[in-house]
Amino acid sequence: MKKTFALLFLFVSFLQSCSSDDDKNTPTDNTTVAEEFANVKYGPDPQQTMDVYLPAGRTNATKVIILIHGGAWIAGSKEDFADFIPLIKTEFPDHAIVNINYRLATDTSPAFPKQIEDLQKAITFLKDGSGYTIDNSYGLIGASAGAHIAMLYSYKYDNTHEVKAICDIVGPADFFDPAYTVHPLYPFAAQYLIGTPAPNPQNIENVSPVAHITAQSAPTISFYGGIDPLIPASQGTRLKAALDEAGVVNEFNFYPDGGHGDWDDATFVEVYAKLTAFFEANFK
Repeated sequence: MKKTFALLFLFVSFLQSCSSDDDKNTPTDNTTVAEEFANVKYGPDPQQTMDVYLPAGRTNATKVIILIHGGAWIAGSKEDFADFIPLIKTEFPDHAIVNINYRLATDTSPAFPKQIEDLQKAITFLKDGSGYTIDNSYGLIGASAGAHIAMLYSYKYDNTHEVKAICDIVGPADFFDPAYTVHPLYPFAAQYLIGTPAPNPQNIENVSPVAHITAQSAPTISFYGGIDPLIPASQGTRLKAALDEAGVVNEFNFYPDGGHGDWDDATFVEVYAKLTAFFEANFK
């Protein structure tokens, strides 16, 4: 069990990929059968690919769960979520699943705004160019940097409120947090997220999900660890406070002895059970 869930929470993962012939990525007209497509291109960059899992019996009301991997904005792959796919299929058999790659940050090309643009581009492809017979209703599940992307996109850029629910697993949420600004990894995060190790207040606000929460923000479930060496535990409490203040449905889960997702078996089982229950109640 631990091995299965550990892939969900990897912070850095390199050199993983899957492959499929492009001519196998065209959906059929038969929506009564399940279909899977690997490495579908949603943009011209080689990193702009996604794996798509379509359920049998899908209709224009079929909701979509989008997975967004972590990796400190500079690494990771959709393969990090590979072992999670069967679990989602079991609990949400009527949902489509989309597992995305996005352009990684480099020394000369920061994560923001290109990773937000990639999620937006992937959603636009699903809506306008895929022919998959699915709804424009999305549940986002992100780990670490992927959770940051999910929250920032939904709270700030999803003006039509197509994102109906978010699962945030140890994601950076507030770059104004005093406990984060003194963290030894804060300059690293700022460098690769924004492009400078010493961002100004406007830069910080632009990339802080909590700064863009409104009463219309998507219901959010979050998970944080008390001894996370990468993300201060206060990120979770500050996120919950902002969601509570705006009146947004949310659930905050805190594990005092938990690190950056490297939790024990019982915790992993609880996390998945709570995620499932929250999406069943709020992803509508």
